Amino acid sequence: MGRVKPEDVRRVAVVGCGVIGTGWAANFLARGLEVVASDPAPGAEEKLRAGIANAWPALQRLGLASDADPGRLTFTADLAEAVKDVQFIQESAPEREDLKTNLMETIDASADPEVVIASSSSGLLPSRIQRMSAHPGRIVIGHPFNPVYLLPLVEVLGGDQTDPAAIDWAIAFYNHIGKRALHVRTEIAGYLSDRLQEAIWREALHMVNDGVATTEEIDAAIVHGPGLRWAFMGPCLTFHLAGGEAGMEHMLAQFGPALKLPWTKLEAPELTEELAGRVIAGTSAQAANHTVRELERARDNALIGIMRVVDNWRVERFAEGGATPLQEGDQVEAPLTTLRTPVQPDWVDYNGHMSEACYLTAFGFGSDQLFRMIGIDEAYRAAGHSLYTVESHLMNYREVSDRDRLRITTQLLGLDAKRVHIFHAMYTDDAEGHLVATAEQMLLHVDTSGPRTAPIAPEVHARLAQIMAAHKDLPKPEQVGRVIGLPG
Repeated sequence: MGRVKPEDVRRVAVVGCGVIGTGWAANFLARGLEVVASDPAPGAEEKLRAGIANAWPALQRLGLASDADPGRLTFTADLAEAVKDVQFIQESAPEREDLKTNLMETIDASADPEVVIASSSSGLLPSRIQRMSAHPGRIVIGHPFNPVYLLPLVEVLGGDQTDPAAIDWAIAFYNHIGKRALHVRTEIAGYLSDRLQEAIWREALHMVNDGVATTEEIDAAIVHGPGLRWAFMGPCLTFHLAGGEAGMEHMLAQFGPALKLPWTKLEAPELTEELAGRVIAGTSAQAANHTVRELERARDNALIGIMRVVDNWRVERFAEGGATPLQEGDQVEAPLTTLRTPVQPDWVDYNGHMSEACYLTAFGFGSDQLFRMIGIDEAYRAAGHSLYTVESHLMNYREVSDRDRLRITTQLLGLDAKRVHIFHAMYTDDAEGHLVATAEQMLLHVDTSGPRTAPIAPEVHARLAQIMAAHKDLPKPEQVGRVIGLPG
């Protein structure tokens, strides 16, 4: 069979069908892949199918591939049969080094020697679990986060015998199926995220053990505070903002001395029966008689809401190819490339395609890039000036889903002292570059204190004129000036 390109994978194996393996199976099925699952535990198939059924409504909300189908799952207790004719293998057995090492040896002996094998281990060293395999070069860690079918992060790392090409392949595959693969460049126990989680967990156990706080109070301290910030920025960028205009430099100068204070106890407390009882009783009270399945569904709905906010914020503020103001003499694209982005999950409607209003949203992000390029930024708007859209005409040519990437180009058609006439074109960002939609818009410059029309500021007008000069010889798009109407 050999190693196929990551984008050509059609059939995968999931070995181990606990919470993590079930999450992987649901994720793969939602991306339209065929899944062969294997687990020797009694009742494993029934639990697997029930877990996938419980996850499917959340996956539908997030957006399914056109060929996604839970019916493409097959189960076999025969491990060799499960991995024989697949193009990728995700192992998710219990976190025991001896078990994973022996399992890797068995999988390696049964699978095509070119197929990449990834372990869902949450902290074991890949050099240890690959040491007994005949083809250790294709074994990597692919550490996901629960719920696997929703959370995008996958930590990818190799051991001392791993072929770098296998790591590159795994990263490309995970990214292709909608994950956010993070290459952990140093082989370290616990990897990155779990080491950070473990530090917080140990401190939480100390506070419960010492009677400082209940489990509910500890959770509230994260959920309503730093957890919300971490969803967007993580701890490092969050603390950079804590330093004000001087950023991290001032933050470290101001709060660095606190690192010497005995605030935390990173060594874990003794897990006594009393401590375990407090933690169990506290979390049981928090669950308030809801079943795990009910709590999973509530968690999934909340996560989707947060993920959509984060994705929109990322597109709006850190769109690929983020523009900076033009300088005199800069070469200007004709037309401009103003946005490259995947179709965001919340842009997709109940038909599985990008919804009507979201085409205008995407074109709006393209306009924002144009604004940055001509110098209309937060400071410009704070001074009471902006461009307002006064007329739009959209035309749709092609359906797209959340599996697609988009590229938007922008052409200036006209410019005077107060008005800018622009034309956006949206394409699939792939080799074919199919036309998806167009938007013709008239923008009017205003003094927002009125509001009333006002001349465009000289420095902004000069940049627009620079773009206009580069675009003056472009052909006029056939959609410009078109009106809606029936023939005759």
